[in-house]
Amino acid sequence: MLIQQLNSLSSPLSQQQVDSLKQLTATMSAVELSWVSGYLAGISQGASGAVAAPAEPAGKLTVLFGSQTGNAKGVATQVAAAAKEQGINVELVSMANYKTKQLKAETHLLVVVSTNGEGEPPDDAIQLHEFLGGKRAPKLDGLSYSVLGLGDTSYEFFCQTAIDFDQRLAALGAKSVVERKDCDVDYDDDVLAWQEQALAAVKETLSAQPSAAAPAFGGAVASAESQYTKKNPYKATLLASPKITGRGANRDVRHIEISLEDSGITYQPGDALGVWFDNDPALVAELVELLSLDAEQSVELNGEQVSLTQALVQGYELTQLHPGFVAAYGEATGQDELVKLAEDKATVRDFIEDRQVIDVVRQYPAAISVEALLGALRKLTPRLYSIASAMSEVEEEVHLTVGVVEYTAFDKVHQGAASSFLGHRLEEDSEVRVFIEHNDNFRLPAEDKPVIMVGPGTGIAPFRSFLQERDNQDASGESWLFFGNQHFTDDFLYQTELQDFKERGVLNRIDLAFSRDQEHKVYVQHRIIEQGKDLYQWLENGASLYICGDGSQMAKDVHQAFVDVIVEHGNKTEDQAQEYLIALRDSKRYQKDVY
Repeated sequence: MLIQQLNSLSSPLSQQQVDSLKQLTATMSAVELSWVSGYLAGISQGASGAVAAPAEPAGKLTVLFGSQTGNAKGVATQVAAAAKEQGINVELVSMANYKTKQLKAETHLLVVVSTNGEGEPPDDAIQLHEFLGGKRAPKLDGLSYSVLGLGDTSYEFFCQTAIDFDQRLAALGAKSVVERKDCDVDYDDDVLAWQEQALAAVKETLSAQPSAAAPAFGGAVASAESQYTKKNPYKATLLASPKITGRGANRDVRHIEISLEDSGITYQPGDALGVWFDNDPALVAELVELLSLDAEQSVELNGEQVSLTQALVQGYELTQLHPGFVAAYGEATGQDELVKLAEDKATVRDFIEDRQVIDVVRQYPAAISVEALLGALRKLTPRLYSIASAMSEVEEEVHLTVGVVEYTAFDKVHQGAASSFLGHRLEEDSEVRVFIEHNDNFRLPAEDKPVIMVGPGTGIAPFRSFLQERDNQDASGESWLFFGNQHFTDDFLYQTELQDFKERGVLNRIDLAFSRDQEHKVYVQHRIIEQGKDLYQWLENGASLYICGDGSQMAKDVHQAFVDVIVEHGNKTEDQAQEYLIALRDSKRYQKDVY
C-alpha cells in the first residue's frame, strides 16, 4: 500500500499518526525511504531484544573493466562514480583482480573492455575472457548485464573483445538489460548515453542503499590520483627535444624532456604519458583551401565559438584516417565510388592504410559544407607514449622516446600529427598539455628479482625508466636487455647511458641486433634463440619477462622465439611451452607494452 493511500481505517495507526507519517516521508528520497523501512522493521522486533539491520539491497552492481592503456579503466571509474552518486551499491574491479568464482554471486554487471591488435583482449582481461569461453564457466541465469566496448573502426576486429564478452555472458544465460555499445576512439558522447541507459536499467531491479555505505572501488583506483586527467590535462613545459639518431639514420627519433614542476603529478616506471597536440597549421590551411571553405568561419568547439582553422588545428583528427570519414565524405559530396568503397570493410581498410584526410580530398575534390566536413571527422584524441624516465632519477620531469612518423605516399611527404608536433613544431619552453596514464599491467616485480627486457627501437623507453629506478633503489636483481635497430652507428638509442649501466652492474647483460649491419638481417628474436639456454635458466630462477614495441609483428616474433627456447631447453612440447608462458603471464611475470 502506498503512503498516500494510508488512512486510520486501513491501518492500526491513529489519523494523527498517519498525518505525521505522510508529512515525514513526503520529502524523502527512495534511498532514505529504504533505510527507514529497515529501521522500522528492526523496531518492530524490539520485544525479542533484537534490532534488525536496514533492508539489504537486492544485490550490488559490479563495474568490471579490462584496460590496456587506461581508457577503459577511466570510463569504468566514471560509470562507477555516477552509480555511487545515484545511491547504487557499486564495486569497481579490474578484471586482473577479479575472482572468477564471484561470477555466480553477481546479480548486476557492467563490463567496460577495450580490444587489442587482431581482436585480442587486453592483458588484464585475458584470464576472465578465457574462463568465460571454457568448460568451467557457470550458468548465469540470475545475472543482468551490459557491455561497453572501446575500439577503433580503422581496425578489422573492431571491439571484438566486447563482442566476445557479450556473446559469452548471453550464452551462459545472463540477461542483457541494455544493448552492447561499441565505441570508436571519440567515445565520450557514446559512453554517456550508454551509462545513462545502463544505470537506469540497473536501478529498475536493484534496490539502492545510501551512497555512504557503498563499498570502495575495489582497490582499482589509487588513493591519491592526480587532479590532472585526460579531460583536465596539465599545462607542462617542453624543456628539450634533441634528436638521438645519427645523420644517416632512416628515422628521426627524439628524446623529449618535459617539466612537471609544481604540478604534484607522480608516475611509476611502466606508466604512459598522454599528450594533447595541435595539427600542423600548414596542413589545415591546405585542406581549407582545397575545399574552398572560409578559414575564419565561426564554428563550435567544446562549447566555444572558434574559427574553422582553430577548430581543425585543435579539435579534429586529420592524419589518422578512418572508414567513417570515407563513407561520410562520399555521401556528402555525391562521390558514389567512395560510398561503394566504404561498404567493403577489407577494401576500405586497404584504402586508408597510407592515406590521410587530405589525400582523400586531393583524390576526390568536391564541394562540402563546413557542417558536413566536421561531422565526417573524428574528434582529436591524445596520444600515449611509454615514459622513458624514473622520478627517482629526474624528479619533476618526464622523458619520452618519440620516433617522428614520416613517410612519402602519393608523391607527398606525410607526418604523424603528435610525433611531428613534439619533435618538430613545438619549441623549447612552449606549453604542452599532458596527463599520466597509469599502467598496472607493466610493472617491475614487487620483489627484487631478475628481469629480462626486450625493447627494440623506441621500445627501449620503459626499460630506460626500469634501469634508472633499479639504479636508484640499489636493486640486486639482475637485468638483461635485448635491444635492436637498423644500424649500430646511427640507431643505438641511449648508447652511452646503457654502456654506463653495464659498466656499473645495473645492467648485467645486453644483447644487440642491428638488422642492416650485415648481409642477412638480424633481429632481437634471433639473439633470443642464440641465448636460449641462459634465458630459460633465468626464467626458471624467477625472472620476469617484458616486451615493448611494435605489436603487429615484433612482439609475435619474440613470443614465438621464447616458445622455441622453452621447447628446446625445457624439453617441452609446443603446447607445453605456450602453457609455460601463460603461467608466467598469469603470475605477472610476462608483461607486454605493445602498440
